[in-house]
Amino acid sequence: MKRTDFYAELEASRKIASVKEEKFLEKALDAGVGAVVLSIGNIGNIARYVQLYKSHGILVFVHPERIGGMSQDKDGIAFLARCVKPDGIVTTRNNLVKQAKKHGLLTVQRFFLVDSDAIKSSLESVRETAPDAVEIMPGLLPEFITEFRRHISVPVIAGGLLSNRNQMVEALRYGAIAVSMGNHRLWKEKVNDEPYPLPAV
Repeated sequence: MKRTDFYAELEASRKIASVKEEKFLEKALDAGVGAVVLSIGNIGNIARYVQLYKSHGILVFVHPERIGGMSQDKDGIAFLARCVKPDGIVTTRNNLVKQAKKHGLLTVQRFFLVDSDAIKSSLESVRETAPDAVEIMPGLLPEFITEFRRHISVPVIAGGLLSNRNQMVEALRYGAIAVSMGNHRLWKEKVNDEPYPLPAV
């Protein structure tokens, strides 16, 4: 999967489904999302979960830190790339971003903006790892989406604590390429029915 194709999928749907429970796996199939992030499973079933989405033409990312039995090192990423074959990974770890890039996987680096130091260290990490996109959490801080876009050249995804359509739209208006939600009730919300011009940065 090329980076440009990934961006095009997100721009078309504006939504990413974060799947955290097995019972919601199939709910994402017809939700009109541009991608799915798997935060469930183990080394015995993750390949089957990935194939479920790929067979429906949905981009699928794996969160390695949440996969049972998977080592958080170069061997774990090599296993993902060779045997599981997702389109990419979502991770908070610099070393996993670097290893995934070596294996040709797309990378989304996740950051938790808890204070000003976290913002500074997050920007430094992006410069070091050069992920394909960043996800900032919580998504209820839309002004920081614009702030991040002032300093980095890759798209910003907003995730975490989003509970209604208005919050989703607000994040998009502040410049997020997409919103990522764990709440399955939001996956089918229509948010791509109007343009969201990127604010000046």
